[in-house]
Amino acid sequence: MRKGIHPEYVPCKVTCVTSGKEIEVMSVKPELRIDISSFCHPFYTGSDKVVDTAGRVEKFKQRYNLK
Repeated sequence: MRKGIHPEYVPCKVTCVTSGKEIEVMSVKPELRIDISSFCHPFYTGSDKVVDTAGRVEKFKQRYNLK
């Protein structure tokens, strides 16, 4: 690696603004604020719900009365 051209790698405090949880990782920035993380995302928390029971094609056909 060439010296003097790479950014400094520092500990970074990542804060999820939705859940308020904080984790520490390594990054080139000392602090990051994110909107969603694995602490609050429905996929990771297990609270996701299936809203779409019919597929897109079936909804389209139903909307325009197609067979």
